[in-house]
Amino acid sequence: MIALAVTKRLPGFTLDVHWEAEGPVVALFGPSGAGKTLTLDCLAGLVRPEAGRITVNGRVLFDAAAGVDLRPQARRLGYVFQGYALFPHLTVAENVAFGLPDWPRAERRRRAVALLERLGIAALADRAPRELSGGEQQRVALARALAPDPEVLLLDEPLSALDAPLRRQLREELARLIREWGKTVVLVTHDLAEAYQLGDRLVVCEAGRVVQVAPKAELLSCPASEAVARLVGVRNIVHGTVVKATAERVEIAWRGHTIEAVNSPLRPYLAPPGTPVAFFVRPESVRLIRKDRSGPDPAHHMNLLTGTVVGELDQGTTWTLLFRLDAPGEPSQDTYDLEIEIPRLVYEILAVARDRQWAVSMHRGALQVLPTA
Repeated sequence: MIALAVTKRLPGFTLDVHWEAEGPVVALFGPSGAGKTLTLDCLAGLVRPEAGRITVNGRVLFDAAAGVDLRPQARRLGYVFQGYALFPHLTVAENVAFGLPDWPRAERRRRAVALLERLGIAALADRAPRELSGGEQQRVALARALAPDPEVLLLDEPLSALDAPLRRQLREELARLIREWGKTVVLVTHDLAEAYQLGDRLVVCEAGRVVQVAPKAELLSCPASEAVARLVGVRNIVHGTVVKATAERVEIAWRGHTIEAVNSPLRPYLAPPGTPVAFFVRPESVRLIRKDRSGPDPAHHMNLLTGTVVGELDQGTTWTLLFRLDAPGEPSQDTYDLEIEIPRLVYEILAVARDRQWAVSMHRGALQVLPTA
């Protein structure tokens, strides 16, 4: 269990974060400048907050009120820096052994080689960092962080220095290594796919604050606010007004239609009629209704809408359609109302490239009402 509550003031920026999470992998997610790395540096003891308290598994690392501030070396935390920060004048093995200054020379070498073997790069032990690929440098930095057997491993944007194909490959490898090693990990990333693949619990940060802490399965289905939904890349956020809200259902007036959504059992939305409300539906949950069928099936086709495909984006294996409702009024997303994601095969079978007028449906369970911020 990691519990962190710190305040750190810098010129033009204040970090004021409070969160608790237990592993195995906690991902600090948010845009650049949100304070993620600064939080990690406070946790590591590289930056001293003005106020607050940090504990790891009940052990106090920092407590401003009690005057506790353990040195970085005493915190038992391993740190993989963004860009890896390998020492260019040391060999790979010497880099890995650098965090073991009190060990006998032979023991340090033995520990370094053992870690390099486990990471599959023992053959590189006597090379210089400049002779390594980006992926190899990442493994060396990971081995160096693990050498002192830390209680918690800190990873600051560990894949950001790599190109996209290598990043995908090493993300999978890093996920496997983290699970095999069994360490508690705190990961900093602005890449949502990386946060989801590597993290178990996400701490969403914005402008020096924490805006939501949740298991990753909950975050996309139940963001705490519209702001959080936008931070995690939720599309099809639209605004309407409440017609009726009960514990089971929410009816919303939107663009001349009454849309029905299932109320969230985790965070029920209850508001009087006329209250402005935001909701979203994932693009893959908006269904085109086939024209070669007898008509919409009331048991399956809910929240029926008609409109025009006014644009499209080829995503390779899928197409994203930009759909504008026939109903009068300003579009919800500037020039369109909804994004609809369909497989390429469906796009071709339905001849969407030339047939632009469609009826669509959205199951009430696919609509998520967003809490008021």
